[in-house]
Amino acid sequence: MADAASRLRSVAEQVLGVPLPVRLRAWDGSEAGPPGAPTLVVRNRRALRRMLFKPGELGLARAWVAGDLDIEGDLYGALAVMSGLIWERGEDARTLAQALRDPRVRAAVRELVRLAGPPVPPAPPREEVRRRSHLHTRRSDRQAISHHYDVGNDFYGIVLGPSMVYSCAYWEDGGTLETAQRDKLELVCAKLDLRPGQRLLDVGCGWGSMAIHAAREHGVGVVGVTLSQEQAAFARKRVADEGLTDRVEIRVQDYRDVRDGPYDAISSIGMAEHVGAERYLGYARDLYGLLKPGGRLLNHQIARRPQRDESAYDVDEFIDAYVFPDGELAPVGTTVTQLELAGFEVRDVESIREHYARTLRRWVANLEAEWPRAMRLTSPGRARVWRLYMAASALAFEHNRIGVNQVLAVRTPDSGASGLPLRSRVWQN
Repeated sequence: MADAASRLRSVAEQVLGVPLPVRLRAWDGSEAGPPGAPTLVVRNRRALRRMLFKPGELGLARAWVAGDLDIEGDLYGALAVMSGLIWERGEDARTLAQALRDPRVRAAVRELVRLAGPPVPPAPPREEVRRRSHLHTRRSDRQAISHHYDVGNDFYGIVLGPSMVYSCAYWEDGGTLETAQRDKLELVCAKLDLRPGQRLLDVGCGWGSMAIHAAREHGVGVVGVTLSQEQAAFARKRVADEGLTDRVEIRVQDYRDVRDGPYDAISSIGMAEHVGAERYLGYARDLYGLLKPGGRLLNHQIARRPQRDESAYDVDEFIDAYVFPDGELAPVGTTVTQLELAGFEVRDVESIREHYARTLRRWVANLEAEWPRAMRLTSPGRARVWRLYMAASALAFEHNRIGVNQVLAVRTPDSGASGLPLRSRVWQN
């Protein structure tokens, strides 16, 4: 098995059809590839078996989560070049069946089988969630939210920092993560035009940051709903510590079960990605029904690029199995249309895509700075999931493969008076 790295490099280049832009280090200590490039470390032959038994993204993800694969050097650089080879080859990428028609590729696969060792499929890492049907029932949504959020408040404290805000911050040059998250919460409050004595519903309230900020800084009464028991417990303690129990109520409740409207305003920050395409119009109608006439909704949501054939859209395998089970992204135009079909008047759409890239890089740095503690607080596999997910997502935002938008919508009354100023945006040259 001498010089496994050179053999792996040859196999990879035969299958991919291009030179491998990363360096390889194999389990036998051998290395191959361009000097100075980020190094893909294949720690054992089990990594190869994972890719053989589950070709594509999921096999690679399983090897990463299990620790069979690693990257040394520039993580972002490695992901950028590898994504171009594996994840972004687009409609012109050869399918496996097409590739295997090439005798050189068939020979490469036979070599990979020899390198992989015993033909026994490795068990998936325990962090993997079995694929659901995306029906978004109340039960399946609770399970999906629990998988993502109930991994330990202390772990999230490492990643998010003291703000405990798990959504895109709003940056200015020279700002810190904490000031950027505060500015994002204040931006939401300003768009909703919150005033003392009003009622705000915060859908997907997380660890309570938006609810606390709105109550403390704007004097509103807030109901925050989440499906995560751990989030709710943490948020309630924060509310009590702030002396805001008379103004903020945190519930473990599905948004579909909120029945105590009308509210003056609704914030939904980083929650709608969990709703699902089939349920989205119902989500929009539910929120519309909970607002009083003239009330405002601020919907802060990640968006994907549209496809020529939207019926061909499928959820990313790695994200679905390890990060957001049953999560779905939609183009921003689809979101706007669904809100309008529900009765809303959409008044403003602001893209803050670059802000999320910066936020994610800060979260990755936080995680890496306390890596041993993060692994102890959750599991090595879970920590590896979050590091890969956040770093890859940062690149996706930077390269405009996904975006994030704040959509301000109004339940405009029959009079047609939206309540918004004639000039709600200030543009600078």
